Amino acid sequence: MRIASYNLQKCVGVDMRRHPARSMIVIRALRADVVVLQEADKRLPPRPAALPFDLIETKGYSNVDFGQPKGSLGWHGNAMLLRDGVEVIETSKLDLPGLEPRGAIRADLMTSMGLLRVVGVHLGLIRRYRLMQLGSIAKSLDLLPKMPTVIAGDFNEWGPKHALDAVTPSFDFINTEHSFPSPRPVAALDGFAVTRDLRAEAHGVLSRIPAPVASDHLPIWMDLANRQPQPEPA
Repeated sequence: MRIASYNLQKCVGVDMRRHPARSMIVIRALRADVVVLQEADKRLPPRPAALPFDLIETKGYSNVDFGQPKGSLGWHGNAMLLRDGVEVIETSKLDLPGLEPRGAIRADLMTSMGLLRVVGVHLGLIRRYRLMQLGSIAKSLDLLPKMPTVIAGDFNEWGPKHALDAVTPSFDFINTEHSFPSPRPVAALDGFAVTRDLRAEAHGVLSRIPAPVASDHLPIWMDLANRQPQPEPA
């Protein structure tokens, strides 16, 4: 199955035009079963959805309900869209530590490859707080039943993700391609981390038009599979 992550920048492109239909063209082009979004709501209360609900539904997706305020897509701008055939088992939302308000979303899903837990994040701008936020997520996940898990989103980490590895020992970060800034990417701010019972069969960024204009981030995708257990030695 395919999972994707996309920082919508509230559907405002690098041309400074707010164009939700253009953002939806990019999302559909990903051909993903699960799409994790960041900056999916406008910034000021009551944080209305930047991507209209009716546009999502008419294009073959459903929005996951995290108990967000009425009219918002998600929690602290994090949202999740599903294709038909993916079933929601349980959801939760997390407040994250740090100077600036941040949150994460968690959905346990039944997919074509079985149970899968997906956590959507948009981490802080300061590394100290990014580490605190990932540590908080890891502790929350440790309290739940074990399940193949993906953390997806905008990690805001400009360099190699070795420092993030230290606070997420149960996860491996995928070496994703550069996604920011979209016209000429120089940093892999957007990424995936997976538990060791999962493997990335392929991954990449979507760079064809209109993606380089629709947001200042390119969307990323990953084709995911269960990792087969190693046979016991004879």
